[in-house]
Amino acid sequence: MSKIEVGGRIPDLVVQATDEQSFRLSELRGRNVVLYFYPKDNTPGCTTEGQDFRDHYEEFENLNTVILGVSRDDIKSHESFKTKQCFPFDLIADIDEELCRAFDVIKEKNLYGKKSMGIERSTFIIDEHGVLRREYRKVKVDGHVLAVLRDLREIVAQ
Repeated sequence: MSKIEVGGRIPDLVVQATDEQSFRLSELRGRNVVLYFYPKDNTPGCTTEGQDFRDHYEEFENLNTVILGVSRDDIKSHESFKTKQCFPFDLIADIDEELCRAFDVIKEKNLYGKKSMGIERSTFIIDEHGVLRREYRKVKVDGHVLAVLRDLREIVAQ
């Protein structure tokens, strides 16, 4: 599967999410989608990012937008993370990395001199027609959610 480019359609993958959901991405058509990829449940940056999306959830809802968090953690970990942080949105368990590969977010990381492959914090805005409209790579958590909201408002206004 080739990397999705801005302006291209997202693949119609089947995903596994919290609340015992399994659905096709095409089922989200008619709504905008913010798909944010993060490295690991219950880590400081990932918790802060999720809390920021949670705290602005109503604003996203008012823009006809679904928020979905994605990591390689399993459903059990996601359910615990979602409950503990009171996330009003679902988390996708991409254990086989199919979604991560489609969005090209698996990158080599270097932590304390040890190299490994992991998720590079990234966010994507998909419009109501299933077209990728914005991508944010190497995301820094501070101020990120507000930038996504600003760009989403611009997309919705077009």
